[in-house]
Amino acid sequence: MYIISFAALADDLGNLQPSQMTTKPVAPRNPETKEELNARLRRLITAAPVMLFMKGDPNTPKCGFSRQIVNILNEHNADYRTFDILEDEAVRQGLKEFSDWPTYPQLYVNGDLVGGLDIVKEMVDSGELQSLLPKKQSLEDRLKRLINEADIMVFMKGSKDSPKCGFSRQTMDILKETGLPFSTFDILADEEVRQGLKTFSDWPTYPQVYVKGSLIGGLDIIKELKELGELTSSLKGES
Repeated sequence: MYIISFAALADDLGNLQPSQMTTKPVAPRNPETKEELNARLRRLITAAPVMLFMKGDPNTPKCGFSRQIVNILNEHNADYRTFDILEDEAVRQGLKEFSDWPTYPQLYVNGDLVGGLDIVKEMVDSGELQSLLPKKQSLEDRLKRLINEADIMVFMKGSKDSPKCGFSRQTMDILKETGLPFSTFDILADEEVRQGLKTFSDWPTYPQVYVKGSLIGGLDIIKELKELGELTSSLKGES
């Protein structure tokens, strides 16, 4: 499962986990009312298209039922996220009442409860599960999507406002001078993208600048285009 960012919901989502990454739980600052807990539960069950509430995480399940359902999802190449109920007692108890389902694991798809292990096994046997679960993107498909997320995409160390290396900082300064809008991706936050894009683009270093899905190059190329007076037109895809 690839890594995604839940920063905007950090206080609420706490120990929400992509299936290959764990995060430290963040407890609510004050005791929750029932209404507040239910609101948090609604956010959690819809935090990803497929959400699994389990004991432990996909790499270290803490019970046999959780281990079995993780194995089933992985065998189906499912794209899913997990929440460790052992790290949040309020969620552990509250979700039982919220869903009217007394045991764990619990699997949700698009915010709707599918059920526990027995139901999932029945759906495997009937062939229903295969069509219900969204599949993981291949790395190549994911990279193609990322490089086309904006007309100008920069893969760099750090972010637009806080570059983490001198080359990325210089690239940001030059691009900002053009006044053109652009988006960035922090390769330090995703090792799969960091290594995969080198092969995909046949370009071994960062930053990498893409225009409408095509690689322009790194800092040296950007500097050359600026010196030639061709940077703005190149970034607009005009040359």
